Amino acid sequence: MTVPRRHGITVPFPGLLHEQRPWYEEAVALGYTDVWSAEAGGHDGLIPLAMAAAWTPTLRLGPAILPVYTRGAATLASAVASMCQAAPGRFALGIGCSSPTIVERWNAVPFDRPYQRVRDTIRFLRAALSGEKVDTDYETFAVHGFRLDVRVPELPPILVGALRPAMLRLAGREGDGAITNWLSPADVPRIVEEVGAERELVARIMVLPTTDPDLLRAVGRRMVAAYMTVPAYAAFQEWLGRGDAIRPMNERWAAGDRAGALEQIPDSLLDELIVHGTPEECARRVEEYAAAGITTTAPAVFGDADTVRTMLRALAPRT
Repeated sequence: MTVPRRHGITVPFPGLLHEQRPWYEEAVALGYTDVWSAEAGGHDGLIPLAMAAAWTPTLRLGPAILPVYTRGAATLASAVASMCQAAPGRFALGIGCSSPTIVERWNAVPFDRPYQRVRDTIRFLRAALSGEKVDTDYETFAVHGFRLDVRVPELPPILVGALRPAMLRLAGREGDGAITNWLSPADVPRIVEEVGAERELVARIMVLPTTDPDLLRAVGRRMVAAYMTVPAYAAFQEWLGRGDAIRPMNERWAAGDRAGALEQIPDSLLDELIVHGTPEECARRVEEYAAAGITTTAPAVFGDADTVRTMLRALAPRT
């Protein structure tokens, strides 16, 4: 089975949410098929998508990702079902374990057995969204006597935020595909091997459109440090063969030397993990991910409103 190529962009766009309708309408006019949100310390992952559902009739909408810990099972099912009604056949659910910082430090929920929690959530959602009465003790939570009181017109694909082999294989085995980020085009075949070539593979690609090497280092190093000091991302890069490249940074970071940690990030890491250059160069680089096996590209553009609008147009699908 060949998975169709989809062209996404990360949302929300710059500015207040209620002012963004023209952005979404332009994305449709430019040929984008998808918009993908995120949920961490900014906007809720579903509200920008619900607004896009009302404003545009064709875009597929997906969160990349909703943490499985921060909503109760029934609340998560209700939210997903509501999005399925808001955009029938156009909602793709992205879920994942998130991180200890977001789950434990920000939401006061124990970050316990993430692999099992994601697996159990997939199984619960499959049952609940199908209209079954759920009365089950899962390994990581229990749901007793719950039946979803919202009709789901079409079951959404469930995509799993995944970085390393076990979760990637879970995404392919029990999910409908995987969502990943912070990788280079050369890394993609290794990810595909774990997920399965017949599954959808979404990538949030970090785009910093600049030809100024000093700006790239100043902004790009902070971007890298924000992720690669998180144990799951550090382990992901180690699995991909970049352990030596990030180890000096993490040693300085652990010692409390933040400025020294940033200085330890090599330019080669920025070149591999961040798309940069002119708009045309960035567009070509994003297409390298698709050529390597990413089926749905969802670039996340860093910059002001003018920069993001320029890149929205530069990264648009080519007919």
